[in-house]
Amino acid sequence: MRRRIRALVTCVLLAPAGCGLTSGSPMSDDVKPGLIGKGEPLKGADLTVTSKSFTESLIHGAMMGIAFQAAGAHVLDRTGIQGSIGGREAVKKGDADAMYEYTGTAWITYQGHSTPIPDPRQQWQAVKAADVKEGLTWLPPSRLDNTYALAMNQDAYRKYGTRTLSDVAALAKKNPGAVTLCVEGEFANRADGLPGMEKKYGMHIPAKNVTQMDTGIIYTQTAKGSCTYGEVFTTDGRIRSMNLVVMDDDKKFFPNYNAAPEINTTTFKKWPAIAQVLAPLTARLDNKVAQELNAKVDVDGEDPHQVALDWMRKEGLVK
Repeated sequence: MRRRIRALVTCVLLAPAGCGLTSGSPMSDDVKPGLIGKGEPLKGADLTVTSKSFTESLIHGAMMGIAFQAAGAHVLDRTGIQGSIGGREAVKKGDADAMYEYTGTAWITYQGHSTPIPDPRQQWQAVKAADVKEGLTWLPPSRLDNTYALAMNQDAYRKYGTRTLSDVAALAKKNPGAVTLCVEGEFANRADGLPGMEKKYGMHIPAKNVTQMDTGIIYTQTAKGSCTYGEVFTTDGRIRSMNLVVMDDDKKFFPNYNAAPEINTTTFKKWPAIAQVLAPLTARLDNKVAQELNAKVDVDGEDPHQVALDWMRKEGLVK
């Protein structure tokens, strides 16, 4: 199941009444301003950060909280909410002040659109404009785009040589048995998943060639060659660690899922310096960085918060 666009919300860490946040702990990192936080523009602020529960979002939540601390704020950590809607609702209601959210998730899941906007900047602008009435302020997006893709192992790449989804479509037409897929159940049925991809690229993959399985298993089975192509997320650290080859979405079918700060508007009006505090951080987030940091957690077993802190110090964002 796609981790960040699950429609059903499990209100873990949430109270029954309106799913209001009830738990959390203060962040107590010993950080000082680096490229972030000079002059401590958030001194005196009490800010709560939240996130979803998957690795990348946990890292982003930690980064945001560390940035706020460096700028002088007291920060409450309420990261790790299950599902997608819980974190957004917390920020809307003021139970949390900020999180990193994905533009594609907002555009399709929250705002109800079925067709993505191909240009990532235009999609962010549309999401930002639509969320004004929801009491949410979107800050400029990162280059990080955690979207769907198909990937294959090195042996399959040497055998078939496909580089794009158009190449996969051509291979499926020429040699139908060569194109076997390992995918999640949700991807197999979503309009912005396998059915839509087949329609966009004019490919037909027989049902017998599609095996549905859990996300983590997809990576290992693709690496083993149990299927020619596996459904992956473009920022997942296992792509690099397993040396998988990602197919280019040359017709730009999959939505853009650029990570961007989503701030409670009332909070932002009170503390507008949040924008300048987060800008240097957001500017450094891209798929390469995400794969590297996600792998430290998912492959090496490190703690997401420590991974975020170590990277921010290495980049000179904080000291």
